[in-house]
Amino acid sequence: MNFSEERVSGKNVIDYLQYPIFTTLDEERQHNKQRLAGAFRLFSRFGFTEGVAGHATYRDPEFKDHMWVNPYGIPFGKIKASDLVLVNPDGEVVEGKYSLHKSALVIHSAIHEAREDITASVHLHPVYGKTWASTGRLIDPLTQDACAFYNDHSVLDEFSGVVYEDNEGVKVANALANNKAMFLKNHGPLTVGQTVDAAAFWFITLERSCQVQLLAEAAGIVNPIPAEYAANTAKQVGRDIDGWENFQPLWEMIVSDEPDLLD
Repeated sequence: MNFSEERVSGKNVIDYLQYPIFTTLDEERQHNKQRLAGAFRLFSRFGFTEGVAGHATYRDPEFKDHMWVNPYGIPFGKIKASDLVLVNPDGEVVEGKYSLHKSALVIHSAIHEAREDITASVHLHPVYGKTWASTGRLIDPLTQDACAFYNDHSVLDEFSGVVYEDNEGVKVANALANNKAMFLKNHGPLTVGQTVDAAAFWFITLERSCQVQLLAEAAGIVNPIPAEYAANTAKQVGRDIDGWENFQPLWEMIVSDEPDLLD
């Protein structure tokens, strides 16, 4: 992964954001399990919880048809790296001591199967994201941050209940297509990324962009950025490395405040 070319440095300047280089698969696996646990702590802190609903997954670097996911019923704000469970393509927990909700397997396994380019996916039920999802519309490029999703998100324009059937998961994956984000109508948002960090940040900033859109529409001041400028801005703020970099300050904050997540 290439670093952003926009950074300005000079003599004796430290480049704080360094993308990790792994020497073993175990090292890579543990790093990303910790990042996933940190993401859940952040999701809890930001109020992205709704009972037992919501999952985020990480594709194992060795067994690429397996994924790490949060176990059923463990509060996001209590999840540690050691709490995550590894699930095989048949839905069996092959590592970990907790059970898994079927909807996590159906949605996320279909996405991981369809998108070999992505490592992580996030689908939760936060207030603004699920409110906007009920409209069945894409968000507008109202802000620089929202431009990250310009021409890079989609909508699954139907709702048939909790996603339990394999064909429903395929519908989600097909609707996502090659985008980084989508809305499941009357259900909620979903994001993916080439890293756990990027997928998590995209979800956080998508939720905030939904909040901005709802506030703007309530105030009657919806003035989207013109298409040309929105497209150019998307190239500046919507790359996977941008998602990774923007997650780092959040990671430093949460791991400093709640270091037990690393266990």
